[in-house]
Amino acid sequence: MLGIELIEGEYDTHNWLEAVRGLEKEPEKGARCAVCFDKRFEVSAEKAYELRESSFTSTLLTSPKKSLKQLSHAGDKLGKKFGIKFIAPDYRKASGTQEQNILAKKDNLYRQDYCGCIFGLTMQRENQQKLADELFSPLSKQIQAESIEARLELYKQRWELEDKGISYKIVKERFLNWRQTFANLKIKKETVPAHFLPYSTMKSNYSRGKIEYNIGNIYYMNRDEVKFITLDTYNGLTKSKYESIKELIFNAPTLEVEIKLRDKLISNPFDLSSILVVAQIPTQKIEIVNISHLYEDVKEVLHKL
Repeated sequence: MLGIELIEGEYDTHNWLEAVRGLEKEPEKGARCAVCFDKRFEVSAEKAYELRESSFTSTLLTSPKKSLKQLSHAGDKLGKKFGIKFIAPDYRKASGTQEQNILAKKDNLYRQDYCGCIFGLTMQRENQQKLADELFSPLSKQIQAESIEARLELYKQRWELEDKGISYKIVKERFLNWRQTFANLKIKKETVPAHFLPYSTMKSNYSRGKIEYNIGNIYYMNRDEVKFITLDTYNGLTKSKYESIKELIFNAPTLEVEIKLRDKLISNPFDLSSILVVAQIPTQKIEIVNISHLYEDVKEVLHKL
């Protein structure tokens, strides 16, 4: 938008983790931030020197979560090392943060609400009593609602519309989100492959029982509203051709396909029962572990105008 060339630096995760080792529990504006600024600013200062620029700066100066004193100290120190000036205006004073929000909203800019540090993010989400779902990436490769992958897909669509000159609007919506951190099915103490449909939850993380009856293609366990369907039923209702549960687990269809499947199986849109897909319906005692999380969330939806 501003005609400025973007030079993307190396995403040097390993060396950064080594640099902040032992400082994982440091709070915002603590010792970990100081080490991080020294490490990242040095890369920027060195590039500025290489390009024969006379100054450098950082977008972190706009964040109310960062210490202006820490940032200036790190920048000035490296500026002296390379013989260039570190520019550090206070973008936050005189309602500067509110002005940033207004400008970002005007141009539909995505504003990340953390610096990028996984430790800072984890503590921030804990304080907010929220799940750090930015750190989740499912084994199924399925794009989860309001995940990093979903956001990237939305902004990819946005860029395509902008390139074509098509007007659009990004609208925020409140919704019930879901993540699963661990799930397991055992029959007679042996783990059996099972695929859990999205929004599968249980009252507690563990349940055990047996199949009591079936209504059509849905088989009901005698505890905790757990339901089972076979892979054949899954394939028939989703028009898929999965040959095994393992294939389904590691290469699931889109979230939208499986949400529609839940709607076909259960007419109640508020139902949060665990629904498991298995090769064969178990006839012996069943043990289930399902550690999943339900939480209120906000997502962005793209609308063409």
